[in-house]
Amino acid sequence: MTWLTVTRGDAPLLVSMPHTGTTLPDGIENDLVSRELALHDTDWWIDRLYDFAAGLGATVVHTAVSRTVIDVNRDPSGASLYPGQATTGLCPVTTFDGRPLYRPGREPDLGEIERRKQTYFTPYHDALSREVSRLREAHPAIVVYDCHSIRSFVPRLFDGELPILNIGTNGGLSAAPEIERLVVEACAGSSVSHVLNGRFKGGWITRSLGNPAAGVHAVQMEIACRGYIDETEEGTPIYDPAVATPMRLFLTDLLTSLRDRAAAMA
Repeated sequence: MTWLTVTRGDAPLLVSMPHTGTTLPDGIENDLVSRELALHDTDWWIDRLYDFAAGLGATVVHTAVSRTVIDVNRDPSGASLYPGQATTGLCPVTTFDGRPLYRPGREPDLGEIERRKQTYFTPYHDALSREVSRLREAHPAIVVYDCHSIRSFVPRLFDGELPILNIGTNGGLSAAPEIERLVVEACAGSSVSHVLNGRFKGGWITRSLGNPAAGVHAVQMEIACRGYIDETEEGTPIYDPAVATPMRLFLTDLLTSLRDRAAAMA
């Protein structure tokens, strides 16, 4: 199974897509309650929403494996990135809503979690690290842009309706102020709601790779699904280009601006 894709570009921009995958290996799918439930928290159609990124010269790293198998945006130690708040783990055993993903007694044990780490988690992060090193050899500064989406209403995780654009820079630690300000100002100039370091401040990818002092600026963008798909439909959301176009145009401008700003940084 070819599950890890790296599309190399030469611009100072690395785009990560860790949660768009829908592949469930046979040995794992048999332990799950259902395929539908296992894919419920997928970042639906993010790969299509950002399919322009390679055309901007960005390097794109994408996993086809579902986050239910292992979440490559969690701390590999298993420690929570949001202590005291509801979340899901490295190898989730529930959905965001708290529904069990596995049949009784079929949850992954420590040995299985370690196997999934070695099989999927480590290769994904090795690929990111290699591309960061390659791009930094060519550019004094680069931007790592981590792409995400989530349903607008997930009461177990947050109150009320989530803003459409949720910017995460780990409280300002993963990106220089000028990069953070560029993203915030772009979002403020859009027609949709936004927040900086609100409920989602950036996951393991943003926190582990972002190092402004070393010329690596990491930003997570969590988009509420209503910003680019019709959330009123039951089941797997349908990607409608007409619905997604306004968000795609905004994101194209944003990533172009991030690329150009990184290229101008000494």
